[in-house]
Amino acid sequence: MTKLDMAQPTKAALWRGMGRPELDIAYDNTGAVAASGNFIADWTRRSAALRARMPELIDLAYGPGERNKVDIFRCGLANAPLLVFIHGGYWQRNSKEVFSCMAEGVLAAGIDVAVIGYTLAPKARLTQIKDEVATALDLLRTKGANFGVAKNRLVVSGWSAGGHLAATALSFPAVDAGLAISGIFDLEPIRLGGLNDKLGLTEADVEALSPIHTITRSAKPLVVAYGTGELPELQRQSQEYARAWQQAKNTGRALPLSDEDHFSILEQLAQPGGMLSDQVIRLARDT
Repeated sequence: MTKLDMAQPTKAALWRGMGRPELDIAYDNTGAVAASGNFIADWTRRSAALRARMPELIDLAYGPGERNKVDIFRCGLANAPLLVFIHGGYWQRNSKEVFSCMAEGVLAAGIDVAVIGYTLAPKARLTQIKDEVATALDLLRTKGANFGVAKNRLVVSGWSAGGHLAATALSFPAVDAGLAISGIFDLEPIRLGGLNDKLGLTEADVEALSPIHTITRSAKPLVVAYGTGELPELQRQSQEYARAWQQAKNTGRALPLSDEDHFSILEQLAQPGGMLSDQVIRLARDT
């Protein structure tokens, strides 16, 4: 991994003393974690195994797009709460099929799980992606009983770019509580870096679509989780967003997970008894 010398700011500083090359490194989660590819491969394998065991409600369409599909995994209990998980990949990579295994951490605790897909950039702008997530959540809440889910409380969670989408979704009527994991809550450094080549974010998009700029008074609890082994910018994003959420007199907190990096942190959701699966259980039970 290339290291930044923050004591020597670039001449073309765009964001907190960083120019575009430094920004790209500061937000390169894959480059920062040597084992990132191993995590993705392992999750893909475990997710395929789960879908093979529970194939009944796979690839349910919620919209017209190729990726507008949701996979539902039921715990088997009546009136169970529902966790909806949104995958990451900077809105331009990955798919729901990689992350089915995130359901396993809470299924055994009596919580149903839905994992949603969405159209990726550059085919879709971020506004469209946000709207697709809203459509999926609304369908799960209003029509979920047709599939035996969402009869009770709905908790939305997401990781990385999905953490951004989960925070955004907290304003949707379908959602009761949220767990944002290692998310992006201020889009300005993304707009200024190479990640924006496919996203095409404008200054107006940053203002309208950054969760930290759109906080309103809310009765919905939110946990903002991040790993202390993550890149400094990712940690800062979570810390500042959680602080802003609390300053708006909303219920919520930051949850730092010691030594977890941007990828290892998800094992705390995927595993029964993990710190994040336990958070989902608390949010689902409103405790």
